[in-house]
Amino acid sequence: MKLQIVPVGLMENYLAMVPANVQGIFERLHEHELSIETFSFYTSVSAVFSSKIEGEPIEMDSYLKYKLFATEFLPSYTRKIDDLYEAYLFAQKNELTKKNIGAAHSLITAHILVKALRGKIRTGNMVVLTGDGRIEYVAAAPVVKAEMKKFYADIESLLATEMSFFEALFFASLIHLVFVKIHPFGDGNGRTARLLEKWFLAQKLGSKAWFVQSEKYYYDNHKAYYDNIRRLGLEYDGLDFNNALPFLLMLPKSFSSNQ
Repeated sequence: MKLQIVPVGLMENYLAMVPANVQGIFERLHEHELSIETFSFYTSVSAVFSSKIEGEPIEMDSYLKYKLFATEFLPSYTRKIDDLYEAYLFAQKNELTKKNIGAAHSLITAHILVKALRGKIRTGNMVVLTGDGRIEYVAAAPVVKAEMKKFYADIESLLATEMSFFEALFFASLIHLVFVKIHPFGDGNGRTARLLEKWFLAQKLGSKAWFVQSEKYYYDNHKAYYDNIRRLGLEYDGLDFNNALPFLLMLPKSFSSNQ
């Protein structure tokens, strides 16, 4: 398989290390008993924990009360999670395409970015900062549009390629990681990357992918999550995807959250 930006060199080692029982766990997944026609429990899990990774002070119990029993909270407590919840619902109903990725990002950032920047590839430089103001990562700069063109082309190629269950996991994680490293938007990149991972998985493996609690696993192990992203390097031009294996193995490990 010839791809433009998504690296495939680690696949053999990855396939040798993924626990064999992961596929069985996946096949036994089913919608949660709390889900009803107008509410999806696992979509709430995804939205809450992906938001918590970004520092939102939301609690799962509170969000369930809000969604299921109309408990009233301040809008500032729930609206960004609602935006992400709507983006997941959008992804569940639409194909994974360049246009729809932009639309999903617009939903995610409805209360984060001004309208003109939602769904738009950034044109300026981008650095990721730590909580105390130190530079965490220097993202792709003048080449961001060219890199995203390659990224979209690779997604199209991967979606058109038949692959095994474990190969689908491998590429879903790589899409997540490559997107995070390009960091193409002004904000909302982490939330979008985690949605893309699940979206791709659902396109390849079916709707049960939306029941995987990967976002919760990443939050519960957020130090390892960020450490594994950092392993590749601190600047886009110097990234080494040979160090990506610990990150790629986190998605299959997340299946244990469903047991």
